[in-house]
Parts: sequence; C-alpha cells; structure tokens
Amino acid sequence: MAYFGVSTNLVNYLKYRLHEGSKSAANNVTNWEGTGSIAPLVAGYLADAFLGRYWTIVLSMVISAVGYGVLAASASVIRLESAALYAGMYLVALGGVLEPIMAPFGADQFDDGEDDQRGRRQSSFFNWFYLSLNCGSLVGGTVLVWVQTSVGWGVGYGVPAIFSALSVAVFLAGTATYRRDQPPGGSPLTRIAQVVVAAVRKFDVEIPSDSSMLYESDAVDGMPAIHGRRRLLHTGQFRFLDRATVKTAGEKAAQSPWRLCTVTQVEELKCVLRLLPVWATGIIYAAAYTQVTTTFILQGDTLDRSLGRFKVPAAALSIFHTLSVILWVALYDRAIVPLARRVTRHDGGFTQLARMGVGLDQAPDAMRSLCSALSSTSFALGDYASSALVVVAARRGGAPGWIPDDINRGHLDYFFWLLTALCVANFAAYLLIARWYTYKKTVD
Repeated sequence: MAYFGVSTNLVNYLKYRLHEGSKSAANNVTNWEGTGSIAPLVAGYLADAFLGRYWTIVLSMVISAVGYGVLAASASVIRLESAALYAGMYLVALGGVLEPIMAPFGADQFDDGEDDQRGRRQSSFFNWFYLSLNCGSLVGGTVLVWVQTSVGWGVGYGVPAIFSALSVAVFLAGTATYRRDQPPGGSPLTRIAQVVVAAVRKFDVEIPSDSSMLYESDAVDGMPAIHGRRRLLHTGQFRFLDRATVKTAGEKAAQSPWRLCTVTQVEELKCVLRLLPVWATGIIYAAAYTQVTTTFILQGDTLDRSLGRFKVPAAALSIFHTLSVILWVALYDRAIVPLARRVTRHDGGFTQLARMGVGLDQAPDAMRSLCSALSSTSFALGDYASSALVVVAARRGGAPGWIPDDINRGHLDYFFWLLTALCVANFAAYLLIARWYTYKKTVD
C-alpha cells in the first residue's frame, strides 16, 4: 500500500508539483522503478549467501520506512522538496526488495511434508501473497491517491510513511512463529564460478554416458554437504558443464571445488541458465506493464473524470488493473486450478511454465532469493526499455512527437500499438522457450 500510494501518482507529482515535462516525468518514474527492481538482485545475493532471508527482509523494511519518512518530509517542507524527494525515492528503491525476498521466505514455511502437499500449499501461498500485494495496491492507488489530490501531498505521503513503519512492527511481531531453518548456503556466485572453472580445466575430459559415475557429495543425515539445499538430479542439457563433475585419476572427494564439483552444484548453474531465456521474455512485458504508472496516468489527466461533484483522480484509473488481478487470482486459486487438476492431472493444475512461476518452484533451494530477484531485474530492464522508447517516441524533428507535454497534440495510440506488436512477438518467443525448457529434479 505504501509503495503504490507513492508510485501510482508520482508522475503527476513530478509534472505538476515540480513542473517537469511529460517525457521527463515519465522517464524519472520508470528509471526510479527500474532501480527499485535491480536492488533485489543485490539483496537476493546477500540473503542466499550471508544474511539469510529473515534479516534481509528486516533490513530492507527499515530502509524503506526511512525512505518514506524522507518523502513525507520533502512534500511538507518546500525548501527540501526536490533534493529530499529524490533522496527519499531512492531510499525506497534501495529498500524495495521485499516482494522477491518475502516470496521465497514464504516458500520456506512449506518445505516439509510430501511433495504433492508441499507443492499445493506453496502454489496457494503464492496466489494469495500476490493477492495481498494487489489489495495494498488497490488502497494505495485509490484512497491515498485521493488524499494526495484532495487533501495534500504532505498528508498523502505521510500516510505511507506511517504504514511502512507499522509493517516493520507487524513483521517483527511474528518472528517467533517463522520457520528459519534454511541457512545461508554460501555465495551462489562463487559456486557458479567454480563450475565454470572446473569445466574449462577439464575441456578434454570424456563425460561418462552413465550419469551415476559423476561425482556427488555424500549426504549427512539426509542433507547435502552444503546446507540450505536439496540434492539435484542430473539433467542432459548443457552437457559440457558435466565435465566439472568427472573425477579424474588421482582426484579425491576432498579435492578443491575449483577442480571437482558435485552434480548438485552443476545442476544449480543449469537451472539458472535455463531460467535466463524465460527471464528475458519478461523485459518487453515489463516495458508495457510500466505504462500503468506513467503514460496511462498522463492520458488520464486529459479525460473528463467528473462524477457529479466528485472528480476521479487520474492515477485512480489504475484501479481497473488492480481489481482484475484481485478477481482473477481468487478465481484462479479456488475455481480454475481445481478444474485444471482434473483435466491435466497435475497437482498444481498447470505446470510452472504454464503459470509463469519458474522464478520460485524451479530455482535451486539455496538460490531462491537470487533467482526471484533475477526475475525482478527483468522489470528493471523493462523500465529502462520503456524510458528509451519514450525518448524515441518523443522525437519527431520539429513536430510534437508521440508523447508531447500536451498529450492531446501527440499520438499515444501509436506508442501503444508499438508496445502491442512487441508483446505479440515476445509471447511467440516465450512459447518456443517453454517447449525447450527442462524442469529440475530434486532428491528430498
């Protein structure tokens, strides 16, 4: 609620309060959102390698609360306005890593039990987790937007600051009930580098046809040698990496991991490589999606939004997007999935690729936060791509271009048709990638 209470109407704050042009305001919003989508990559690395998910969430929530406080102060004290606004914005972006870290933290709570029950509970959790985000978006994009336009920006930004601080207290209050037995598994980037180095060193080694001859560490009490992950079974893709698991003459189990890696370690890298093409298809989708908080709002400013004596804030038009998501998540979880189970005989109703859920149910255990954060970086690149498209669309020699300061003199329709064509091509590419994808296999 705090985030959407700020982001939904931010383009109007920049245009009408700070007197920025349409192109500048739209690009400043998408650049800020892009930075906020890159920050989770660093946070995901810290969570998986060193801090753990719980402490990463706490740290991020505190930074966000401070950022919202600075935003509220900037809107209340005029002489602090511009500099403090951007300082607060980027503090919020720096701390805005909660969604990609909280999602795998939630998945950790369901890591016990049989595979079918665990998968069903995790699937339902992700659906309702996303629903809760959109409920917050609904309140932030309507009530808080109305407060900003009708009461004042100071109050409109003060309320998100209060609720951001409250969220820290609520999260900490549940500490005793959280399952936190998924310890940091060491640097995933180091493990990835070890596989590459070991495979290159053994470029001329023959890979045995029997995968059981490849090296795997001995489990201790059912757990792999590196804590925080289940053992992964060998898959046939990217076979050149399997050379890192071939034990040559004279090599021992205690050999340096820069020379000999386990099958699980190699499969972790394969999982990431398989996710990259799927991740890339999210960039164009994100470039279109980010228009909800930029060009959609600028277009809304030009509409007759009067309902009797009440004037609907332009930023509140995003409510249609939010309501559709809330409706479909509820229908999906309670109606579509049970029906799909009967048809597909798949416990989750649809496969992960059909649900576009590969960012979590397909990430290695010890790299869930990093892979989830990697997914958010597609939104970052999508935001930056949107900024580039806006710059191109705004340039028409001496003509106003597609997105001038006076939207009525431009051609937003051309810009939206461009995004439509890109999305259609992107969807076709995703279908090809989905046919190529191989799911990971684990040993509990």
